[in-house]
Amino acid sequence: MTIRHRFTTALRGLTTNRSRSFLTILGIVIGITAIMLVVSLGAGAQALILGQVQGLGTNTIAIIPGRAPTGPSDTAQLYGDSLKVKDLVALQNKSNVPGLKSIMPTVLGADTASYGSNTYQVSIFGATDLMASIFDLNPTYGSFFTQDDVVSSNDVVVVGSKVVEHLFDNADANPVGQKIKIKGRNFKIVGSLPPSGGGSLFNFDSMAIMPYSTAQNYLLGIKYFQRIIIQAVSDAAVTVTADDISSTLRDSHGITDPTKDDFTVQTQQDLANRLSTITGALTWFLVAVASIALFVGGVGIMNIMLVAVTERTREIGLRKAIGATDSDILWQFLIEAIMLTVLGGVIGIILGSSLAFIIALILSRGLGVDWQFIFPWGGAALGFSVSAVIGLVFGGYPASKASKKSPIEALRYE
Repeated sequence: MTIRHRFTTALRGLTTNRSRSFLTILGIVIGITAIMLVVSLGAGAQALILGQVQGLGTNTIAIIPGRAPTGPSDTAQLYGDSLKVKDLVALQNKSNVPGLKSIMPTVLGADTASYGSNTYQVSIFGATDLMASIFDLNPTYGSFFTQDDVVSSNDVVVVGSKVVEHLFDNADANPVGQKIKIKGRNFKIVGSLPPSGGGSLFNFDSMAIMPYSTAQNYLLGIKYFQRIIIQAVSDAAVTVTADDISSTLRDSHGITDPTKDDFTVQTQQDLANRLSTITGALTWFLVAVASIALFVGGVGIMNIMLVAVTERTREIGLRKAIGATDSDILWQFLIEAIMLTVLGGVIGIILGSSLAFIIALILSRGLGVDWQFIFPWGGAALGFSVSAVIGLVFGGYPASKASKKSPIEALRYE
């Protein structure tokens, strides 16, 4: 029997009972669809996050209190108060960090803001006037506070769109000049931000941004910084600047052993690599979970093929009686199983990518998220090859059982 004849015979066997063939591949279709969906959405989420990180500028460096873990067996060393004013002064010294372009200490907190009878839980972000340029923030009304406000610890604040909506009962209201109360203290609104949308890395909509000195002295009661954000003079200077920052902070903290650092210097590329690793690992974990459906589908194919072998016992006997060999019978049923799973894989790839495209469209247009549809070529190749292997593995036993049937016994089967 030629290869073409084997494929023709297998195809005829599948089309004879279309409903059974469809139910046989259903498990494969579901499994491949799930894999395509997870891989595509995972790639879209990764692109969104990395795009937001890179949007802060590739020359941006963050200093975080505490030492990050260096390996799976290591644990993070938390020193929440390790970044202080003396560190800020040392970093501002050009002789210590020649590649420094700008520096912005930040503090974070949360409290309730009120205006009249309205209240709203806000995220407090203490920074400097450089925040507008670093995060590309352009107030809808008013402007950002100034460096003089930072030096004088003035009670001024820039609020997000959600804060305006909840406190003034109108998202489009101009709140500039109004005073809101936070922790019993009156703050004058000098600017309000437009909605940042769901695609922003930070939720500026719920923020109350004020001079860090004001937040430290009157709201948080701390004398340290929770982040220090630095911009290097150029992308090429980032690595050298990061090294200079580490050296300066070690001198400031009296640290001689780098393994004892009580701070972490993180470039945007470092952050992007870490986020890429995390999102990639999560995506492939979900793929592994979705692959369980493929195993279940493979078991279903084996069961259906065993039933098909039993139902077609007389057919097998007739084929052997007119000269078909064990190899011919084996390949006939094995090709049927492979054709079923490959067909299921193709349908799953088309269905999964279509659903991923629809979801990406909904997220980008309906929710205002800059979500890209990314066709997962790796997922498609994985799904197609896995479906073929499943057909080969789970179709092998039924095919082998069919090929070993005695032609005499098969012809007697009722």
